[in-house]
Amino acid sequence: MKKPLTISALGLASVIALAGCAGTSGNTPASSMPGTGQNGMGMSSSSAPAASDHNAADTMFTQGMIPHHAQAVEMSDMMLKKQGMDARITALATRIKAAQAPEIEQMTGWLKTWNEPAQMAGGDMSGMTSGTMSSDDMAKLDAAQGTEAAKLYLSQMIAHHQGAVTMAKTEEATGKSADAVALSKSIATSQAAEIQEMKNLLAAL
Repeated sequence: MKKPLTISALGLASVIALAGCAGTSGNTPASSMPGTGQNGMGMSSSSAPAASDHNAADTMFTQGMIPHHAQAVEMSDMMLKKQGMDARITALATRIKAAQAPEIEQMTGWLKTWNEPAQMAGGDMSGMTSGTMSSDDMAKLDAAQGTEAAKLYLSQMIAHHQGAVTMAKTEEATGKSADAVALSKSIATSQAAEIQEMKNLLAAL
């Protein structure tokens, strides 16, 4: 039985493996947004000696944001598999997946550069998984269809993005790594814009 706020190692590994492919979908709006994904950041996960200069806040942010992003990708995949979905929802899910999968790869690379574990000691992610869906939430989204699924996805992803913005702002205020702080600013800006977009979509459904 799955525990709330848990993403399996296999699932996370699949998302990381997918990241290289997702980053190549050049025509998505996400790839042209400032600071979004690998193209927007203008750097690779293995670049910049400055990336090794980090503190505990950088590590916590990265260890928390990787599974947070992985869940957003999983939620978006659920929507992309559904038949007859509103084209606006499909486009949004595609964009979120294309932006966040490469960022998972990027942050995973930072943890390796910093010689930090992929997960917090003991798996304690409390306080760093704000807005994450429970296993019940994910099951409901997976089972929903049509307009019900679209509304549920938007509602859940708004909360999910709001959590990511909170985490990003904490990193911006307390982080040391220039790369991680830059990514946190990008996440806060791009996801705040998507929150407003999703609220507008939700009101129109």
